[in-house]
Amino acid sequence: MQRYRTLLNVWLLSDIALFLGAYALAYFCRVGWILSTDFPFDTHMTVAAIIAPFWLIVLITTRTFSLTRNQSTLRNFAYIIYAAVMGTALFTLTYYFLYGAFFSRLLLVYAIAYTILFTIVWHILFEKLMRSALRKDPAVFRALIIGVTRESKRLIKTLNETKNPITPVAILDGRGSKDKDIDGVPVKGKLNKLEEVLQEDKITHLIQCSDLEQSLNLLGACRKQGITYILLPSVLGIVERDERVESLEGQPVTMVAPKEGWWTWFFR
Repeated sequence: MQRYRTLLNVWLLSDIALFLGAYALAYFCRVGWILSTDFPFDTHMTVAAIIAPFWLIVLITTRTFSLTRNQSTLRNFAYIIYAAVMGTALFTLTYYFLYGAFFSRLLLVYAIAYTILFTIVWHILFEKLMRSALRKDPAVFRALIIGVTRESKRLIKTLNETKNPITPVAILDGRGSKDKDIDGVPVKGKLNKLEEVLQEDKITHLIQCSDLEQSLNLLGACRKQGITYILLPSVLGIVERDERVESLEGQPVTMVAPKEGWWTWFFR
């Protein structure tokens, strides 16, 4: 876990450095490779330094740094663009209240563009580095898979192929399985070995892929040992892959909506 905390701290600090670098580059692209007396560089960077933590907070609120977030998706790009626009808006307001009217609107355009570009590219690169580091033996986040099903086999293969930080290390099946392993992950028997496997393999995540009737027992074991419990929708018979978790008056719910137009993507 210390490995993860260190990497996350490096990620957050590097994002602040990139934000400041983007604004410094925007300054020189607009003013030229000189230090203007009409628009002092130190004044510009002072405001950028004040805003940088708030920009990072905006990015954090979008869950961009979530362990399970794929940094290469369009939705993640949209969150980064949103954070960049908010950062520039905060920069403009702060500069106005501290020093008066801002120097150049074109500089702001440069700042937004460079912030978006630098953040997207760095997040994609750092995600690959982070996944490899977290999977290095012994893996930091170790998952126990419950159930040998078509969905669980697909999940294990996907997690391994994408080098997801959550690494499958063991499988238990309620009815027993003839398979010895699935994509290199050993099948260690039935659910009567649950407590033993949780302790021996130092499990941090349990992913239930079958045996719905055992949900309370599995959830209870996870709570007892401080393990993250994950339920695959196929356990509930949801196999269309169009479900999502929403909040209904503060109550988490799983929602499966009818097929809608592309524009509804923005309101989910």
